Amino acid sequence: MGVRLMVVDDHRLLAEALASALKLRGHRVLAAAAPAAGAADLVISRAPEVCLLGTAAPAEPGTFDPVVRIKRERPQVAVVVLGPVPSPRGIAAAFAAGASGYVRHDERIEGVERAIMKARAGEAAVAPSLLQGAFEELLNPAAQPDDEGQRLLRILTPREVEVLVRVADGEDTRVIAAGMGIAPSTARTHVQRVLMKLGVGSRLEAAALAARTGLLDRVGEG
Repeated sequence: MGVRLMVVDDHRLLAEALASALKLRGHRVLAAAAPAAGAADLVISRAPEVCLLGTAAPAEPGTFDPVVRIKRERPQVAVVVLGPVPSPRGIAAAFAAGASGYVRHDERIEGVERAIMKARAGEAAVAPSLLQGAFEELLNPAAQPDDEGQRLLRILTPREVEVLVRVADGEDTRVIAAGMGIAPSTARTHVQRVLMKLGVGSRLEAAALAARTGLLDRVGEG
């Protein structure tokens, strides 16, 4: 039986893509996008069974204020946070606010659906690998704080970064090849390597991930 849910995220393209994928799997999606400031009002007014709430900065103060309000006014709504690889503080803040789970935004749709079902059943919906990573970071803190955008930028070569920027701009393989002065087959190979390194399955997901983590802004700053 499908879940009555909402996808609330200020990245409309990502929210609508996720909503469409969940509809195809038999779920009833009530809304697909909204700015963070209006998230709580939207969820409270529609009262879904589960809300997927997107965030780009889980460790920032006030990020989970909408979760607190939703749980206060609609305690029956299970909130699953959708965000980047979180810091231990990010995971702790999400659950402290009342979230039922945390899912990485580059998770496969099967993983998102599992989290939704667990949250509706009243279970904690968080991947063991995320918890393990959080505990490891708490026990062995890095010398300097890091963020997901910077980490992703480090694993891509300069040429792959250029390809990602062009993908995010909506260029197809032929346009990428012409702009970079390479063969279409080479451009296609670069695109596939970028998708593989980012752990995503499509250009749309790659563009959304780059935008959400601030990776494109960092390229511009460089």
